[in-house]
Amino acid sequence: MAKKKIIILGAGLAGLSAAWHLQRKGIDCLIFEKESQVGGLCRSKKIGDFIFDYDGHILHFRHRYTFNLVRGLFKNNLIRRKRNAWIYSYRSYTRYPFQANLWGLPPFVIKDCLLGAIKASYNGRLPKNPTFLDWIEHRFGDGIAQHFMVPYNTKFWTLPPQKLTCEWLDGFIPVPSLSQIIDGTVEESKRQFGYNAYFWYPKEGGIGRLAEAFASQIKNIHTNCAVKEIDLSSKRLRLNSGVKERFDYLISTIPLPELPFMVKGMPKEIVSLFKKLKWNSIFNLNLGISRRIDSPMHWIYFPHPDTYFFRVGLFHNFSESVAPLDKSSFYIEVAYSKYKPIDKSTIILKIKQDLIKIGLINHNDKVCAEDINDIKYGYPIYDKSYSQTTREIKGYLLNRTVLTCGRYGSWRYFSMEDAIVDGKRISSLF
Repeated sequence: MAKKKIIILGAGLAGLSAAWHLQRKGIDCLIFEKESQVGGLCRSKKIGDFIFDYDGHILHFRHRYTFNLVRGLFKNNLIRRKRNAWIYSYRSYTRYPFQANLWGLPPFVIKDCLLGAIKASYNGRLPKNPTFLDWIEHRFGDGIAQHFMVPYNTKFWTLPPQKLTCEWLDGFIPVPSLSQIIDGTVEESKRQFGYNAYFWYPKEGGIGRLAEAFASQIKNIHTNCAVKEIDLSSKRLRLNSGVKERFDYLISTIPLPELPFMVKGMPKEIVSLFKKLKWNSIFNLNLGISRRIDSPMHWIYFPHPDTYFFRVGLFHNFSESVAPLDKSSFYIEVAYSKYKPIDKSTIILKIKQDLIKIGLINHNDKVCAEDINDIKYGYPIYDKSYSQTTREIKGYLLNRTVLTCGRYGSWRYFSMEDAIVDGKRISSLF
């Protein structure tokens, strides 16, 4: 197996992790990356006095292995933060997660949520193959569903929860007990919930330092090398330069819906499977502001349609290195898709108006830096056809020695840690 020629498509976290783990085992591989930098969405850029990431990215760890690996890559350039996340709804800021922090909301909202949660506590087992809405109502009741879970997830996924399955959950949503929900109504709770109660971020530089640290230990990374054609019969690919490369195995981290445009002679029935894949897109606006916003918040969720964005993060609270001490920096995220389009000619103005409306900035604040990242592939949508469709696509590819890897290659809801772990998983196959 070590003598086989392995080519990795894409130098995002998953591709870099796969190459890093392969090369540590003494197995050679090539990486082709279409951009001029490694990292994929795990990149950073310097604009004026600010360092912006390609949207908000922070590190959470569930596995000791990945924590030790990343800590070793960063050496002393990694800091830990205790999560300070909030929700803005009904003109109030309440702590995350909503379902455990009802204190401070209007009385009618608290009443609805508590009554629903008490009723839900008597629920039996979930029905077989539940929708995401079934899961929400079973776990939290009608009130929490109505006042947060349904509007937020509809805004984020761009489809209502009854159109989604639960295959992506995997502990991403905290589920407090009824007692904990009640505790969070009588006073402001300081209890942390969820796997991401703490997060890590580079002390110096942005999140792109992680990809750079991986790349510094990897051989044979070729940037500015977009793949134009893949011939699975002859096991050859052609790059944008015209150069052709032979392979025995392909590890693809390219977004799954892009493959039919590259793979030569793909059968119509397989192409039709790719057309069933769905996703949302993320319009990310990064802003540098002329004054320091005096707030310890790390990020805020916005469930209701009175704001365009579903989340706003404060970069300058992640690390002192990403913005001057007298200035602030934000990342703002708006989800869109063919089910919920946006007008890109007006969205920036509307975002700024909404930031003023909720009081994060004011009319006198000067924008020192502005950065736009229009991310076509945000999150794969887990609808009813997702499981069978992805299984058949991956089976077709695997039979032709194409291994899918990472958030976009394997088309799964992934954290950055998950992408690193998936790269390690792929390496174990050789």
